[in-house]
Amino acid sequence: MATNLWAVMQRQEWSTTVWVLLLTTIATLSYRVFWRPALPKNAPVWYRKGDWPIIGTLEFYYGRRADFFRDALKESKTGNFSFYIGKKQIIGTSGSQGRKLFFESKDLNFPQAFAELLTGQPQAPKSSGDDFTQTFTKALIPLMKKENFVKNLDLLTGDTRAACDALAAAPPSVADPKWRVTDPFESFYDIVYQLTMRTVGANDIAEDPKLLRYTLDLFNWFEKSDSFAKVHFPWLPTLNHALRMYYGAKLAFVFRDIIERRKKTGTKGNDALQFLIDRGLGLQDIVVFEIGALFAGQLNSGINAAYLQVFLTQSPEWMARLRAEVDAVILRRRTSLSQSRADVLGALTIEEWEGEFPLIDLALRETIRFCLPGVTFRKNTSGRDLPIGDSGEVLPNGAFIAYPVEDIMFGDWYTDKNTWNPGRYLEGVEEDRKVPHGYMGWGSGRHPCLGMRFAKLEMALITAYFVGLFDFELSDMDGNSVVPDKPILMDRNLHSARKPAKNVYLRYKPRSD
Repeated sequence: MATNLWAVMQRQEWSTTVWVLLLTTIATLSYRVFWRPALPKNAPVWYRKGDWPIIGTLEFYYGRRADFFRDALKESKTGNFSFYIGKKQIIGTSGSQGRKLFFESKDLNFPQAFAELLTGQPQAPKSSGDDFTQTFTKALIPLMKKENFVKNLDLLTGDTRAACDALAAAPPSVADPKWRVTDPFESFYDIVYQLTMRTVGANDIAEDPKLLRYTLDLFNWFEKSDSFAKVHFPWLPTLNHALRMYYGAKLAFVFRDIIERRKKTGTKGNDALQFLIDRGLGLQDIVVFEIGALFAGQLNSGINAAYLQVFLTQSPEWMARLRAEVDAVILRRRTSLSQSRADVLGALTIEEWEGEFPLIDLALRETIRFCLPGVTFRKNTSGRDLPIGDSGEVLPNGAFIAYPVEDIMFGDWYTDKNTWNPGRYLEGVEEDRKVPHGYMGWGSGRHPCLGMRFAKLEMALITAYFVGLFDFELSDMDGNSVVPDKPILMDRNLHSARKPAKNVYLRYKPRSD
């Protein structure tokens, strides 16, 4: 009897202990899931519309980024507001004081904010004795210097001419055999990828059409497999994150095979990959560099190259001005009557490419203004709260600051700002210089764009060849001329540059000499 009673008491004690442990675990997990760090009293007012428990402001990440900012700023008395993404504190800001803090403060960290909030690149690994951001920058800067462009210029012009030859050899359109049809967001995107691979990647890939297409497909799948759920819950395994790692690994295998083949044969390449190998970078750092460089060079430039040609079709004035500029360079630099337009362009020096197409540069500048959507971020890593101008509000330590791109690129200092007009940057007009940080297409303040020189060069190449060799206009896929009922513009709610949801087509035909 006593023995049975003791057994029952032991079971009750065991059950009580289990329940205590279980409830404690549930309470701890609930706290970790539901708890958010409180905003300081002097942080901007919390904009709660659309805020969900645990996940925060979901609509900011899914389709209403610019609209969300506009709505929040309408209810803000200072031009600043707070919101949450998961447990992350985000401070939205605007106006001149917000721009000054965002672009000029040395206490704000751009790479860390990019890695944590945008998931546009893989998390950079720690290199031995050095931060990978510094490793990336030190490797990229030499590749963006003039001597590297001079070395590659014949290859770059050759690739661009070959792409134009392929366009000229395409089948005639259904509607009119004089015209051919292309989707510029495919054909020009492909050209940009090849030029980018030439400059920051491997010639083995750039010169192999099948490998070039295979790696571009991997890159596109990698880019599409971003996981916003990982931003909200960094600890959560997600399918998209697993896919991103898979496609990143497939890209890694391509570069690994090239590196091993070069080591085995003793052959050295004359390209960026060999430059990275000679600097002593390991495979992991090389792959992360290549993916990062391709992201930086491909996403924006690939979209800009297509939109620039589309915008030209909607502006007869600027189509005529760019064509006159290209024709004048060809006429001025032609050394023989036997030289074709493409021959002349292929013989230009780097100084001529960089100095003799100022209107193409202005057209690119205006195209970027229209093709840079969303919001940009920094993280306060100073260890203290930072004042936001004289608003009396602060950016909390460890919080992120977000600035809406359209607050700059469509600021009130731009006249007729919804019209594509490269003339706004002409000498004596210079609307982008009317206020500090009045244009951010090439970065601003403490974070200038390291790849600007190459981006300008490849846009000059692509646009000069296409404008110089072809007449073109908007059409449908069969080659019927199309006059859109409204301008073809990028959705500003996107979080990064994207191809249009609906295909856009250009019909084109060779120009006669």
